[in-house]
Amino acid sequence: MRKAIELAQRAWGNTHPNPMVGCVLVEDGEVTAEGFHERDGAPHAERVAIASLMRNPGIGATLYVTMEPCSTKGRTGACTDAIIAAGIKRVVVGAADPNPAHAGGGFEVLRQAGIEVVTGVLGAECSDLNLIFNHWITHNGPLLAGKLAATLDGRIATRGGESKWITGEAARADVHRWRRLFPAIAAGAGTVITDNPSLTARIGGAPAECPIRFVFDGRLRTVDERNMPKVYSDEFSGRTIVVTTQHGGLGYVRKLRERGVGVWVFESPTGRVPFAQFRSRCAEEGICGVLFEGGAELMSRAMIERQLDYLLMYHAPLIFADERAKAVLSGLRAEHLRQAIRLEDIRRHTLGDDSLVRGRIAYPEKVQIDETLFSLG
Repeated sequence: MRKAIELAQRAWGNTHPNPMVGCVLVEDGEVTAEGFHERDGAPHAERVAIASLMRNPGIGATLYVTMEPCSTKGRTGACTDAIIAAGIKRVVVGAADPNPAHAGGGFEVLRQAGIEVVTGVLGAECSDLNLIFNHWITHNGPLLAGKLAATLDGRIATRGGESKWITGEAARADVHRWRRLFPAIAAGAGTVITDNPSLTARIGGAPAECPIRFVFDGRLRTVDERNMPKVYSDEFSGRTIVVTTQHGGLGYVRKLRERGVGVWVFESPTGRVPFAQFRSRCAEEGICGVLFEGGAELMSRAMIERQLDYLLMYHAPLIFADERAKAVLSGLRAEHLRQAIRLEDIRRHTLGDDSLVRGRIAYPEKVQIDETLFSLG
């Protein structure tokens, strides 16, 4: 199953809106065929593995697959049909299909055909492969995830604004891996003005790859004809979408569109982009996941509006011990522990001297908000 997971990861970021799935066929204790789902519309992992064998599997062969084989015809045919036709008598599965309409259906079809089915092997790891797909299927909308990097005492910059670099090379490389997974990345106006980021995925020596890039700028402060940010002027500018409000001004909207930059305009009583409307628009456009990379105010606002679903929190072994250093998140008033935002389904990783804790966000029933900590836009 670990080999199947490794195979699935070869399609990292390429299968949206489909899941990553890996599969191996074992005969007499040896892997004799393998496959993975490469991209949307391509054959499923089970069919790839069975076809690559170029013969019928031997008696006693076992198929290992990271996700429950599909039992519906779809565009590429039901994988259960291929397994049955190949004469395979034992199937070991990691995670069940998260789709409530299909969950367990593949298992039942195989069992009715006389095939032994073993489920839940490395189930948590197999499910973790498809955070974005699982959320998209079960919530009918995109997974909105946030990435933050801070000191051990929860600061993202010194009182003078210095922040490069809090984390080390291994952690920063890992961020690019997550950028490669998500179909879209988002940043706030302040981050774009201050850091002028590329928001591309740069892994090893491979050419930069560009997801959809969202800039949250409710008042279009980032539009500067004399010094346009990279995301409006580089070779990937057509992949950039500015998310704004009617307070931004039609003139600036026109300038951006003339450059080939997309603009989504939402109605808002303030200069703040309404996250719920942004989520709905992403669902309409088929954008199944967005990774928010800052700044702190944008991320805090997303949490306050209960619109952030997942968090990746990097910590460096640094301590500022300075109350005027910039806090990683703010805006809530937690007078009791029960008012704290918590992470669930936690995964932990060590990256050089740094660490990553990531998990699904669980919101308390009631929170108090300190609106004085937020500017408009």
